[in-house]
Amino acid sequence: MPRYAFQIEYDGGPFSGWQRQTDHPSVQGAIEAALARLEPGPHTIAAAGRTDAGVHATAQVAHVDLQKSWDPFRLTEAINHHLRPHPVAILACAEVPEDFHARFSAGERRYLFRLVQRRAPMTFSRGQVWQVRNPLDIDAMRAGAAHLIGHHDFTTFRSTLCQAKSPLKTLDEITISEQEIPGGVEYHFRLRARSFLHNQVRSIVGTLERVGAGSWSPERVGSALEARDRAACGPVCPPQGLYLAGVGYPEDPFA
Repeated sequence: MPRYAFQIEYDGGPFSGWQRQTDHPSVQGAIEAALARLEPGPHTIAAAGRTDAGVHATAQVAHVDLQKSWDPFRLTEAINHHLRPHPVAILACAEVPEDFHARFSAGERRYLFRLVQRRAPMTFSRGQVWQVRNPLDIDAMRAGAAHLIGHHDFTTFRSTLCQAKSPLKTLDEITISEQEIPGGVEYHFRLRARSFLHNQVRSIVGTLERVGAGSWSPERVGSALEARDRAACGPVCPPQGLYLAGVGYPEDPFA
């Protein structure tokens, strides 16, 4: 059975998350239904990460085993045709070795969080960003983020429902940039690690927003991390600003 890897883009707004659910729409369910139109029967695709309800992706990666051999371009076109009208698109497809696994072969995940500070309501980016009304201090947020780089116990910054066996993770990078937009400023938080805990990114960004707003000092982020206590975390920010923006492998399957 040939194995194919997909690079996938989707708007998470209409879905209850990536993972297939019986009574709610999911990204996985939409793609598997499209595959069933090409090869009748059940299909199970495995993804690099299971995004939550409302979370988007610009470069999710998943793989599937199919009965017949497909030209990757024709397979991409066929799946995209059957995905309509869902806001999901296959950006790239490649036949991969049978030992390739979208989740277990991945060496890193990259997330982007978009936060907009402006007082006027969002129009074009509604549902795509987290909007706050008051100005933020980017230098303070960068100072707070510096406490989180490296190998730590991230108990404070993970959901109580997290199923990971260990809270120990290595956060390789957090960068924060800003750009002026009409009526305000858009901030981009980019985080990179081999893997993340459940709600880790949203917990970190929500906490750093409190630093930028002046409610927390940058040093309090370090204290919260050392507390290893979920109660010490800042507020968890909403999902609509979060994007799975890339998955890294020892060899890029789409190169």
